Amino acid sequence: MMHPSLVSLYCEGGKVMQRRYAKPPLVEALCEFQFIPTGEWDMTIPGLIYERIKESFPEKKQTIGIGIQMHPTEKGIEHRIEPAPPKIQFIKKDKCALIQVAPNLLVVNQLKPYPAWENFKKMILDNFHIYKEIATPKGLKRISLRYINIFEFQESKIELQDFFKFYPSIPKDLPQIHGPFLMRVEFPYDSDSEALVLSLGSTIPAKKNTIALLLDIDYRTIKPESVSFDEIPDWLDKAHNRIEMAFEACITDKLRESFEEAKA
Repeated sequence: MMHPSLVSLYCEGGKVMQRRYAKPPLVEALCEFQFIPTGEWDMTIPGLIYERIKESFPEKKQTIGIGIQMHPTEKGIEHRIEPAPPKIQFIKKDKCALIQVAPNLLVVNQLKPYPAWENFKKMILDNFHIYKEIATPKGLKRISLRYINIFEFQESKIELQDFFKFYPSIPKDLPQIHGPFLMRVEFPYDSDSEALVLSLGSTIPAKKNTIALLLDIDYRTIKPESVSFDEIPDWLDKAHNRIEMAFEACITDKLRESFEEAKA
């Protein structure tokens, strides 16, 4: 059953509290598993996975793989667009969720409306176990949990500090009115074995003369095999809690009011 609200964590007086929003800005949540390569990829794996999940994810689609690689040159870092293995997508009947499979890769995506965390976590683990049983991966190269939020403002100009605590600081000697921007900060966790990557920037608004900003919160492991398969459920809860804490730390009460917080 889908839930119309989203629960978020925050700290108050050293205690972890919860907030529930009727109109959360979340547009997508996803969990990505990158597995350690074990040799030649068996092309029958996506089909075997589909047979296990087709009742819930009946639609199949193949996407062309494109990757951006960074290469050092005499002139500095050069970005190159290079081909990557195609992904097979299995899409849910209501189009609100999908499973993506590629060589040594599993991605579980949840779009709007977002269910309770327990529901999303179950979908992640159910599909991970199916992938693990069929593809028999050796271990985790990386795991990440990512939440993408979009904030829509009906004005053509806003004061970022009115709505965000995480925003670019413009020196006084520069113009205080600016156009599109992108800022990204990486915070190390757990002795540098994990990181939370926080990004805030402009995105294309749905209407003219309005502003849309995207807040991307990505919690990931850094060191390969730092999380075992058995530790994944606990790791997901930890990552989810840290993402929610980061979200609450980034926004002001003025912005929070637009989400229509439900009071206990």
